[in-house]
Amino acid sequence: MTDIRKDSVTFYTVGEAESGQRIDNFLVRLLKGVPKSHIYRILRSGEVRVNKGRIDAAYRLQADDQIRLPPVRVAERQENDAPATTFPVIYEDNALLVIDKPAGVAVHGGSGVSFGVIEQLRKAYPEYRFLELVHRLDRETSGLLMLAKKRSALLKLHDMMRSSTPDKRYLALGVGRWQDDKHVKLPLFKFTNAEGERRVRVADNGQSAHTIFKVQERFADFTLVEARLRTGRTHQIRVHMAASGHPIAGDDKYGDAALNRELGRRGLRRMFLHAASLSLPHPLTGEPLSFQAPLPPELAHFLDSLRPHEQNV
Repeated sequence: MTDIRKDSVTFYTVGEAESGQRIDNFLVRLLKGVPKSHIYRILRSGEVRVNKGRIDAAYRLQADDQIRLPPVRVAERQENDAPATTFPVIYEDNALLVIDKPAGVAVHGGSGVSFGVIEQLRKAYPEYRFLELVHRLDRETSGLLMLAKKRSALLKLHDMMRSSTPDKRYLALGVGRWQDDKHVKLPLFKFTNAEGERRVRVADNGQSAHTIFKVQERFADFTLVEARLRTGRTHQIRVHMAASGHPIAGDDKYGDAALNRELGRRGLRRMFLHAASLSLPHPLTGEPLSFQAPLPPELAHFLDSLRPHEQNV
C-alpha cells in the first residue's frame, strides 16, 4: 500500500462504461483509500463539481460529464492484494451473479474495511471483465446479494431498484411481541455522526420509506417477522423496527446494548437480519427469477433455543 498525494485539483471525464453510476459510488471506487465520510463531506461542501456545477451524492453520471476533484490524500490500494474468496453461489449466468453473503463481511472495502465482497470476488474470478454490486447489504446482514456481470444488466437492475420491482424479503427477530402484521411508513433521514459513521433516523424531512412486516413466529420475548421492502433506504428495516418499539435482536446501532450483551452470552453474537428471498425479472431476458437463501445455522440454532422443548419423562 503506497500513500500518494493529489496536491492539485484534478479533472476526470466520464466514459460510456461509467454512465448511470451514482457519483458517491463512483468516487468510492475512484478514490480507494479515502474514507467514505470524507467523500461525502467533499460532496456536501460542493468541492466536487460536475460540469462546473454542484451536485449531491445521488447524482447519476452521464457519458462525457466533467468531474472536478479537490486535492485529497489517498492511500492507494491494489485490488490484487485482496484475498481470492468465493461465496456460496445461488445463481449465475452471463449477466448476473447472486451469492449468499455471510454475516461479518462488508460488501466493499472502505470505512476501516480493507477488502469487501466485491474486491474478493474480482480476485477470485479474474476472467470476469465486469463485476459490480447491484445493491448493498449491511456488514452484519447475511443473505442474497446481487452482482452484475454486464454494464447493460447493471443499468437495468438499477432501474428496477428505483421502481421497487424486485420483491426483497428479509427475516428479522424483533425484541418483544408483535401483535399484528403491519405496514410501516416512516420517512428516513440519513446523516453521519461525530465518529463518521452512517446513521439513519425517522424525520419529517427524510425520504419516504415503506416496509411491510408479517409475523412468522412468536416467542416469549421475541417475534420473528418477514420484512418486505417497498423502498430501499439505508438501514430501513433496522430503523423501522426500532421506531416501532421492536429493535432487531443483536443490532449494535439501533438496538438495546444491554440486551445484546445478554444475547451474546446466550449464543446470538450477530444481528438477526437475513436477506431470505428475492424475486425479479431477469434484467436482459425478462424471465421470472426467484431465489432463496436458508437461514444461517447460528440464527436457526438461536430460534430453536427459544422454542419450548418437550421434556422426556
